[in-house]
Amino acid sequence: MNLPTNIFTYAQWSGILTIVFLLVTIGAFIFGWGYRFRLVGATGFMGVLTAGVFTLGLSLTPKVEIPGAARYTLVYDNGSSLAVVAVPPKIEKSAIEPTLRQAAADLYSYGRTGAGGNNSLLIELRTVIHPEPGVSVPLYLGSAERTLNSRTDDNIKIKSFAQNIAQLPPATANTK
Repeated sequence: MNLPTNIFTYAQWSGILTIVFLLVTIGAFIFGWGYRFRLVGATGFMGVLTAGVFTLGLSLTPKVEIPGAARYTLVYDNGSSLAVVAVPPKIEKSAIEPTLRQAAADLYSYGRTGAGGNNSLLIELRTVIHPEPGVSVPLYLGSAERTLNSRTDDNIKIKSFAQNIAQLPPATANTK
């Protein structure tokens, strides 16, 4: 027996069953059936179950793996339209764009709203270099801007900052 793997299918059927329970409960009150209050409890339970299955479906999203992406750490996220991720200074130049794409895919959320009417998420990629002992300089390597309208955004705008990439330590600025 083949069962559907999309949890929204189960949420839809649970919603239909909740509506059926509601109609039967209303009928029980109209006709004065003795178990009408038990049906109120069953209808309420079905409503909670439907809401739970639906929200579970929202949270279970497939993880996207971008080939060539480096590991990053989320440094700042305002929850709406700006996030900053950090990578080690030993990042390869060829890994900058895939890392930005990976961060753009990972940081999308249904709950994000664009601040000030801006309907996009800006992700900045940075590292910290140490030009001399005791001195740390943050270095922005690139940015990605994606829409907040859709989970799958094929039009991510990627910018690389070549002047900053050139400042990476010589052994790590080379591509593979």
